[in-house]
Amino acid sequence: MRSLRSTLTAGAVLAALLAPATAHAEPGGDGRPPGVREAPPGGIPALTDEHGRTLTLRGWNVEDKANRGDAALSAITEKHFRDMRAKGFDFARLLVFWDDLEPRPGQYSQTYLRKIERALDWAGKHDVKVLVDAHQDVFGPAFGHRGVPAWATRTDGLPFTPHPDDWFSEYFEPAVQRAFTHLYEDEDLRLAQARMWRVLADRFEDHPAVLGYDLINEPMGEVREGEDLATAARRIERDQLTAMYNRLADAVRSVDPDSWIFVEPTPIVGEGVPTGLGRIDDPKVVYAPHFYNTGMEAGADYDPAAGWIENYERAVTVYPAEYKVPVVVGEWGPLNNSLPNMNRFYREAMSSLGRYSSGWAGYVWCYGGGYCAVDGAGTFRTNKELTAEPYAEAVAGTVRSAAYDPATGVYRLAYDSAGRRGPRVTELSLPPGDWRVTARGGALVLRKDRGRAWILAAPGARVTVTATRG
Repeated sequence: MRSLRSTLTAGAVLAALLAPATAHAEPGGDGRPPGVREAPPGGIPALTDEHGRTLTLRGWNVEDKANRGDAALSAITEKHFRDMRAKGFDFARLLVFWDDLEPRPGQYSQTYLRKIERALDWAGKHDVKVLVDAHQDVFGPAFGHRGVPAWATRTDGLPFTPHPDDWFSEYFEPAVQRAFTHLYEDEDLRLAQARMWRVLADRFEDHPAVLGYDLINEPMGEVREGEDLATAARRIERDQLTAMYNRLADAVRSVDPDSWIFVEPTPIVGEGVPTGLGRIDDPKVVYAPHFYNTGMEAGADYDPAAGWIENYERAVTVYPAEYKVPVVVGEWGPLNNSLPNMNRFYREAMSSLGRYSSGWAGYVWCYGGGYCAVDGAGTFRTNKELTAEPYAEAVAGTVRSAAYDPATGVYRLAYDSAGRRGPRVTELSLPPGDWRVTARGGALVLRKDRGRAWILAAPGARVTVTATRG
């Protein structure tokens, strides 16, 4: 949604310990993929890796919206992934654009695919997991933005008026809304979008850095006469997005059987409105809402008394609890992070995200002002250092509790380790600083190095891990 202004790997011993005794665990009786376990609240499952370990993702969006064509993705460098990993982040949501991938119908840019692969290689080198995001802002280039190619944009001659000082309002221009309707309803555009995803997934399904695919960023649609925005959003999600996601999931699965598929509601969920999305018939779906407040997007300070975070959390947990899918928040973070209440916002937001999600990607890892996480020197901008906490990247067992107290600098993880046929090694990520890590309950600290710690536990142990800032 954001304004247009704006390797460390385990050795052979660790790799052997990481793998379960059998090559693949059997799926559970409910049809969900191996390793998916229930986690609070409300039975929301945890995201898992190929070994069945419970994952926590924390990271940032990585983007280049300014350059296209031959210069596409040139603003993204290895430094982005190296610096994120050095500050303790293990996750990147990489923005890619259909208009760059397929500038003419049926002609896919091999140069662009190689540039995506280069970014994935950098991420893999620094042990950062990547979500490949098919991004759009205000549909695409036909309206002066990025996303769906102009050749796939149909407006029926309806008007479009740019709003340079309030670009998000352009989503409500008649031409833009009609373009979304055609994308969802026209058979040839449906097929083109599915082919685009087959090309991406076929190219990157075996890349070790790829965790999954975000099928479309912040989808919108056409508001009908007499509908309020919340009603329109629920209808679009129910009648158009659900069908689109099932089509695109089938396209991905035709070439990639294993990666996670991330699906987003409309951005209206940010107003505390539960989504109208229906079931996506795939065993590895992640619900990926965004976490933005309208007032804060316009530059206002956080208002703790308004109850926005509480309302959002209540609304956003309904879908994953009902359909038993993990949650990863794909974007969040205010425009002006130095206002008086922003320290409290970051503390309360981090606490809320930790209660229900398997992770998040902040907006955005860049070096400057506005939404950027860090300044030109790579130093966290005001209050954004609060996003860098200790956390368990991968837990070889069932998490009982995990919490960090920034006042005392103490992180505690409690989990029941996997059985004899399960994975053995749990991984912690530690932000920069001097951290002491201890393990109790049939576990030991196997290794600690450059912001990471590996914990080895006996099968079926009741483990407690503590990380204390020196």
